[in-house]
Amino acid sequence: MKELSLHIIDILQNSITAGATLIGLEVLENISDDLLTIRITDNGCGMDEDLVRRVIDPYTTGRTTRKVGLGIPLFKLAAENTGGTLTIESQVGKGTVVTASFGYSHIDRQPLGDMAETMHQTVTAHEEIDFLYTHTRNEKTFFMDTREIKKVLDGVSLQIPEVSMWLLEFLREGEADL
Repeated sequence: MKELSLHIIDILQNSITAGATLIGLEVLENISDDLLTIRITDNGCGMDEDLVRRVIDPYTTGRTTRKVGLGIPLFKLAAENTGGTLTIESQVGKGTVVTASFGYSHIDRQPLGDMAETMHQTVTAHEEIDFLYTHTRNEKTFFMDTREIKKVLDGVSLQIPEVSMWLLEFLREGEADL
């Protein structure tokens, strides 16, 4: 994958497949400490300790259509290529936390990608799920909570073109202010 946002989409999809109703994504860019951290949390079905150990193996997958699952192993490799790490914490019935850290200025760090578009597409495609998105760059933070947005919309779909375009603009402005 050419951008970290593509890895993020893959992990978000894992959370969705795990039945999560609330998914958090934190992107922490600490340029002064030369560190980029991406943390995805969910309240999905979780994994037992054995599956957590095996999930970094590309031949471990929950899919029935193919016998390989490359998302987490490739995300781990992307982090390790920059001197970083990937950890997974999970409890059955409670959810999962995937945390990847990257050397921010490392020559092998993939670009972050278009996070506004990533979140827009994910949120509008899965409006039945609540998302918390936090992006921090040094001392500035952008935060989005779809529960608050849905409350204001009072039942109006995020997929209505005018709402969808507003959401994309809100995300783009938030990212640009960082």
